[in-house]
Amino acid sequence: MTATGDLILVLDAGTTSTRAILFAPDGTMRAVAQAELTQHYPQAGWVEHDAGEIWAKTLAAARDVIGQVGGADRVAAIGITNQRETVVAWDKVTGEPLHHALVWQDRRTADACAALKNAGQEPVVQAATGLLLDPYFSATKMRWLVDNVPAVQAAAAAGRLALGTVESWLVWKLTGGAHVTDASNASRTLLLPLDGASWDDGLCDLFGVPRGALGEVVDNAGQFGLTDPALLGRAIPITGLAGDQQSATIGQGCLAPGQTKATFGTGAFVLANMGDALPRSGHRLLGTVLYQLGGKRDYALEGSVFVAGSLIKWLRDGLGVIASAGESEALARSVPDSGGVVIVPALSGLGAPHWRPEARGVITGMSFSTTRAHLVRAALEAMAMQTQDLASAFAADGAEWTTLRIDGGMSANDWMAQDLADVLQVPVERPDFVETTALGAAMLAGVGAGLYPSLSAASGAMRGAVRTFAPGLQVDPERRAGWERALAAS
Repeated sequence: MTATGDLILVLDAGTTSTRAILFAPDGTMRAVAQAELTQHYPQAGWVEHDAGEIWAKTLAAARDVIGQVGGADRVAAIGITNQRETVVAWDKVTGEPLHHALVWQDRRTADACAALKNAGQEPVVQAATGLLLDPYFSATKMRWLVDNVPAVQAAAAAGRLALGTVESWLVWKLTGGAHVTDASNASRTLLLPLDGASWDDGLCDLFGVPRGALGEVVDNAGQFGLTDPALLGRAIPITGLAGDQQSATIGQGCLAPGQTKATFGTGAFVLANMGDALPRSGHRLLGTVLYQLGGKRDYALEGSVFVAGSLIKWLRDGLGVIASAGESEALARSVPDSGGVVIVPALSGLGAPHWRPEARGVITGMSFSTTRAHLVRAALEAMAMQTQDLASAFAADGAEWTTLRIDGGMSANDWMAQDLADVLQVPVERPDFVETTALGAAMLAGVGAGLYPSLSAASGAMRGAVRTFAPGLQVDPERRAGWERALAAS
């Protein structure tokens, strides 16, 4: 289909909000609309979203930005990026969700993962998928829905059950029934071998996931369907799909082996491009599909930290320590150090390289002299400490960082960016446009729509300028020692 406009619409369905952004071919943002998503916590360790709310608010945001530029004729293509691992179950006939979505942060399947580990399954699963047995990933969430939700059980028995990650859900709703999932999201389910074209029957059996409920595994750029004309004003091709961290890696221009990015959003996620080599970790990092084009895959080594920006949100909303996230930089600068306070933000367990779902958050070193500035500084210092843990694991796996490209909402904090450079002792680069997740989805959609001949061409046209934070003096070793002690107590 020939595009009638040159703008690219990106739907960015994140954890705390969903957004629609319109990009021009040079990567400039022409319009944006955003809506917060309700977080549901039915009990300790459970995290859910209303899939209907994700769809309704994403559609409303898309309509908003299209209205801002004068209509759907301005839009050439759509790219979708999403919170990964989150699982939606819906009815193939009605198109309606059958239960709340289980969010990637949800820990309810920790016992199921432990049982599989105890049965000796983790080495087998890791060798096939690059992933570890942790409730973070999708498969055990899918099994929980099948086992515990009568509506899901009934749909499965009737052959009407659809399971998918959030991009799969949005494509279904936008097109009126196309059931696909891109290779980057599929590689986060525990059901796709890193070198396999589609779902593995043995893995589906191991996790108890009905294969017939899963969508077709597709490339990250291509023609994935047309939107229902009634939704957005005309039938617009969907041409780019990617999980948010893979999308950010592309948006950062990490297209050559060795190039590494860290996204500091709700969680923190580091991906190093490994080219076409299957990623193997001996230090509890993850192997994942970075992108697939024309059936050919490039891979990444990944370290996932579950709590980053959500720690600042918790300080704001849970404890009332700050009124806004924007206060954090000035407060951190207002004190010479954290006053001995150390925070280990294991509020959803610990991710890489520790993988301790049972861990809980720790605040140590407080005294009567502790102020809210010390708490905020300790929270920001925890970002560099968690990242340093990952850096050590990447180096041990032969993927040592020479530069780190950062993005995400937290990266706008200059103090934190400089602290990262000082702790890691490598240059830290931050693009002027930090919303690289959405930008990566725009690049993929541009390639899929034929606006660019390659990802490298899209990156060259769209990425924009960067600022570099050079490493300063080595950080006091006691800071690291304090972190290690607090980590042991979590």
